[in-house]
Amino acid sequence: MKLSVGLAKEGAEKRLQGRGINRRDFMKFCAGVAAVMGMEASFAKQVAAALTDPRRPSVVYFHLAECTGCTMSVVRTVNPYIDELLFDTISLDYQKTLMAAAGDNFKAALEQAVTSPYGYIAVVEGGIPTKDNGVYGRTGGNTMLEIAEKYLPNAEAVIAIGACANFGGIQAAAPNPTGAMGVNELMEHLGLETRAINVAGCPPSPYNFVGTVVHLLTKGMPALDRLNRPRMFYGDTVHELCERLDHYFNYEFAATFDSEEAKKGWCLLEVGCKGPDTFNNCPEVKFNETNWPVEAGHPCIGCSEPRFWDQMTPFYKPL
Repeated sequence: MKLSVGLAKEGAEKRLQGRGINRRDFMKFCAGVAAVMGMEASFAKQVAAALTDPRRPSVVYFHLAECTGCTMSVVRTVNPYIDELLFDTISLDYQKTLMAAAGDNFKAALEQAVTSPYGYIAVVEGGIPTKDNGVYGRTGGNTMLEIAEKYLPNAEAVIAIGACANFGGIQAAAPNPTGAMGVNELMEHLGLETRAINVAGCPPSPYNFVGTVVHLLTKGMPALDRLNRPRMFYGDTVHELCERLDHYFNYEFAATFDSEEAKKGWCLLEVGCKGPDTFNNCPEVKFNETNWPVEAGHPCIGCSEPRFWDQMTPFYKPL
């Protein structure tokens, strides 16, 4: 079932043109989103229609216990810049990092978005400290726990973006002194049936986030794996998609980072690559359409997996 739509926001394409994004660039971006979603090229037209429809749901983006790296990953996407495109077309009505409003106007924007009769999509970046009633994480006069308890249960859909919102993040690493939790763990703790879609990674690919939003707008809830990650982005391991896979099958492994084998692009399994145990599409999508860690010579650290900071360490030794 598709989401209901929010208040009209007319002239999206005209506004994009005013920002220097022409129709060709916009459709190229939509085609890229369609490809990442595993759709045929013709689906780009539906992506474009979903992002420029004058009636779209409000998106409310909460920053909880995190470093804002997921937002920075999204806004640094190029061709065209995603903040100029996506954040103008999906009716993003509340986002602390990107909003100019402050004080009472800032709070009023949130209340207006979450009380819309058409509903809202909640995006959460960051884990939620829960120990001692959440006193270890506060923003705007409220604990992050209070914010999550108040706004997430009423959302039409919840997207948890990044490792912190997915599984608690580095602040949930042992011994987890603040009782930090991911969104789904908190919802289960509160006895709620609602579950968040986990757009996994530290940070995740911006295209995985955009593709999730587009799927909600065009087709409804995407198929999820056992960790609530969209299968269209997290259905294969990094290892299976890696451009160094042939070296793995040929038993060609780099023993050190400064070895001749490493310079030749041999498999990084022996220096700690966690690709065989990590589900993500990094080798196909890359970051900024340019590169990804293994191609740059660094092993995958398993950042889209639960508790990778505990279970995948030490990072430079094989599991």
